[in-house]
Amino acid sequence: MRALKPKEDRASAGLALMALGVLGFTCIDTSAKWLMLSGLGALQVVFMRYLGHFVLALAVFLPTEGKEALRSQSPRLQLARSAFLLGSTGLNFAALQFLPITVTTAIMFSMPVTVTLLSVLLLGETVGLRRFLAVLAGFSGVLVVVQPWGADFHPAMFLSLGALCCASLYFVVTRMLAGHESNATSQIWSSGLAAICILPFVMQSWQWPDSPLGWIVMGVIGAFGFGGHAAATAAHRLADASLLAPMAYVQLISATAAGVLVFNTWPTLWTLVGSLIIVGSGIYIWWRERRLGHVAKPTPPVR
Repeated sequence: MRALKPKEDRASAGLALMALGVLGFTCIDTSAKWLMLSGLGALQVVFMRYLGHFVLALAVFLPTEGKEALRSQSPRLQLARSAFLLGSTGLNFAALQFLPITVTTAIMFSMPVTVTLLSVLLLGETVGLRRFLAVLAGFSGVLVVVQPWGADFHPAMFLSLGALCCASLYFVVTRMLAGHESNATSQIWSSGLAAICILPFVMQSWQWPDSPLGWIVMGVIGAFGFGGHAAATAAHRLADASLLAPMAYVQLISATAAGVLVFNTWPTLWTLVGSLIIVGSGIYIWWRERRLGHVAKPTPPVR
């Protein structure tokens, strides 16, 4: 196994890589929505996202780390982590069939809220009054985006909320695995198990793209997944998490641009207002934890 690369102090390069990773996450959602609107089933799109990621992970990590990259020290937790990641991706892609990309992104950015609550319940972490109020503020932002009382409410928002819960559990389990598993093992397990589990079901209703562009998009969605996660991981080797944390919210800008340029969908006023509330609460939680010496980064959505 190759030696782990040491941390470096290269803030500019770290910020650039984190921005690239966030852009990769937006490209995953944009590609998925485009493929489903072109006629491909959501399950097939999820499969292609993980198959491409799995193949690239094997190609990158096996030559350098060998069979060690396949061995897990905590297989049960890896199974749970992979299941939560698959659930988050599947539910998010299903929601994207009916909702604008800005709405699903805004909902997923309330993850600091749900991760905070789950950390208290599952990890025994303590939450002070100010952080609890910030969590409530973030939840109110979700309500502003979802608007369960309004005419614009769509039942698919429940799918997006389910994706949020799965993604939050994914990050809680990731915390449990921290220090026990390598990045190579986690990437191979999470993408490989997802692809293997979906394969028997997706083959029953497989559809081939009906255009050259469809073939290209189906082929690169997995590369966006691998590249986005790889860039974000590399960024944290070059710069402090506290410096990189706010870069996760750049995805609100890239998601809005993708919605307008690719799907001609403009965000509503309520989506923008709710997004600002969610981002504000997340940044406050990050700032508060940094000030107390316990850096908690706003986690980018899982794809």
